[in-house]
Amino acid sequence: MNRGTLAGLAALVVLAFIASETLFTVGQTEQVLVTQFGQVVRVIDTPGLHAKIPLVQAVIPFDKRLLDYEVQPEEVILGDQRRLIVDSFTRFRIVNPLLYYQAVGPTEDAIRTRLTSVVSSALRRVLGNEQLLNVLSSDRDRIMSLIRGQVNSEMKSFGIAVADVRIRRADLPPENTQAILSRMQSERQRVAAQARAEGAEASARIRANAERERTVLLAQARATADKLRGEGEGTAIATYAAAFERDPHFFSVWRTLQAYRAAFAAGKDRLVLTPGDGFLELLGTAPVPAASPPIAAAPKP
Repeated sequence: MNRGTLAGLAALVVLAFIASETLFTVGQTEQVLVTQFGQVVRVIDTPGLHAKIPLVQAVIPFDKRLLDYEVQPEEVILGDQRRLIVDSFTRFRIVNPLLYYQAVGPTEDAIRTRLTSVVSSALRRVLGNEQLLNVLSSDRDRIMSLIRGQVNSEMKSFGIAVADVRIRRADLPPENTQAILSRMQSERQRVAAQARAEGAEASARIRANAERERTVLLAQARATADKLRGEGEGTAIATYAAAFERDPHFFSVWRTLQAYRAAFAAGKDRLVLTPGDGFLELLGTAPVPAASPPIAAAPKP
């Protein structure tokens, strides 16, 4: 290989090196700071091929996509003096790379440390004025809006915009969980006891009303039965009296025979009678028919 060829190869290498140090590409998700001796000379946020002075200027890329940062769980005291372990996360975007670079430098780790402090302070300030029920209810959106507004306001000076701050979990400390569960159990037991007492009262009232109605119905039924029985007995007495008046002798014999049937039906009964008692007279002497009363003649037409 001659000297001309070697010189050509060396020139190509030099040109390739100069091109690699001069040209650079900005991606769709990037924004770039061009620095010269540590000073920012250009901010590039349009994607494509760009150039810089080789060996003098440097390129610092920043991501312009939405970034996530999870804050470590921490204990917060609420407005009702209850303690809550809050696990949150933050979503932010670098909107001013120059301001970001001047505030925290070229890396993302520095801003995460600052975010931890700002988010923690905002959580404590806002949650310190809220009740536990507000944090655990649909009112959480309003609370998170307040926290996001405070964090975004403080982080504007760092060149970032906070898109969202969310509480992922909100748990009670282990030492408080059992006490709250016991209080909830006591409250449920109180409600259950009250419901049982109200049910027993309603049951006693219903039973008392039913017993009163039963007593009234029985009394009315007895009164009606006594009335009907009295009317029936009156009718029977009138019937017997009418029959007796028509033929007293027959009625006397018939009543005596009924007495025999009632006395001797079982076959084992004993009667103690005085001598000359006329009760058994019909057993020895047949009854003699009495003279029939005269039949009134039918009136002539």
